[in-house]
Amino acid sequence: MGTKLYIKTFGCQMNEYDSQKTADILKNERNVIVTDNPDDADIILLNTCSIREKAEEKVYSDLGRLRKLKDKNPKLKIGVGGCVATQEGLNIKKRAPYVDLIYGPQTLHKVSGLIDKSEIKGIKAIDITFPIEEKFDSLPDPVSTGPTSFVSIMEGCSKYCSFCVVPYTRGEEVSRDPEQIFNEVARLAEQGVSEITFIGQNVNSYKMPYKGRFLRLSDLIQITSNIEGIERIRYTTSHPLDMTDDLIEVYRYVPQLVSHLHLPVQSGSNEILKRMKRNYTTELFEEIIYKIKEIRPDLRVSSDFIVGFPGESQQDFEETMSLVKKIKFDSSYSFIYSARPGTPASKLNDETPMEEKKERLFKLQSTLDSFHKGYSEALQNSIQRCLVTGVSKKSTGQLQARTECNRVVNFDFQNHSLIGKLVDIKINEAYSNSLQGTLIEYN
Repeated sequence: MGTKLYIKTFGCQMNEYDSQKTADILKNERNVIVTDNPDDADIILLNTCSIREKAEEKVYSDLGRLRKLKDKNPKLKIGVGGCVATQEGLNIKKRAPYVDLIYGPQTLHKVSGLIDKSEIKGIKAIDITFPIEEKFDSLPDPVSTGPTSFVSIMEGCSKYCSFCVVPYTRGEEVSRDPEQIFNEVARLAEQGVSEITFIGQNVNSYKMPYKGRFLRLSDLIQITSNIEGIERIRYTTSHPLDMTDDLIEVYRYVPQLVSHLHLPVQSGSNEILKRMKRNYTTELFEEIIYKIKEIRPDLRVSSDFIVGFPGESQQDFEETMSLVKKIKFDSSYSFIYSARPGTPASKLNDETPMEEKKERLFKLQSTLDSFHKGYSEALQNSIQRCLVTGVSKKSTGQLQARTECNRVVNFDFQNHSLIGKLVDIKINEAYSNSLQGTLIEYN
């Protein structure tokens, strides 16, 4: 039996991508076998996220449970990676001395060496530096795990919003070499991947020199659309300041680019946006959405919202509600503000009672849910072009697909050769988290 690896991933798509790449590296360099059971593992890695409140304590809580496994098996290697590793650094070693290695998001390519280093007594196997280009250069050849795949095109953030830790845990924005991106997409397409999602902290800030000019995200989308086998293209997470006209126009020329946009707005109050240091107004945000909807009237927009930011008045919150009702957002993420250590916003005075914040969040989420439900119900009796992604989680006699607006559709069909293909499905029923349909036609 080979060495068994267990990875627990916290947070966003970037962390999911990093975990997959870490596993691929260890498969290549140490011939590991990935397991879903930490009790069986020889190596356990926690790929952490520091965006939400008490993220550090959740990691330490997990480490406390893993200590029991270490007591049973002293040869077990325990590692902490990701943003909490960068934020906490040596504190992890002080609070959990049984941890063998600590690495940041930009040093995951060094994990195998850090495991070896941890064998040497007295040596601290810690690397939380920011060699982003080196990380990109060290990534192994991509291996598909299904018909959809993430492709990282940039990392870090240079926006420095007052509430966010990302610039401190992942570093400044660095874009990836275009040739690396195109090669990765082409290799994935050869393996049967039909849908590519470009990812980055601010994915639409991508900018790199290429053959005498600068390429932007819009160029990556256009070039990728010409790679044989790529049927759909998505990107996340984007920033309103980088929704430039060239990116808006690409919706007109690239049919593979889905009519679904995730664009975090955070608040509908210009005063709160100023406190957040977002550097745009709600008027600019609305203008972006309306420009794209002129090209794609069926565009569905999802977003991120922070409720109860320090200084948010009832009027500020009502302005957020007004924006939500105007845009009629689809599925969105909304949270009560939580202060992150070391961020400027953590020093702001916050006088709003938690009970009031909870009431605002409930009101916001109820409205967002009503729009999401309404959009789903509006799909009933329509025919949707869907990408078949695998076997349904509800029944082995059904397959599962996704609409352009990212809704799960379950339909009766047992021929797995459809996986990875675009099909037409008539939507019969709309449920809270999925749709039920009937297969109409497939290529």
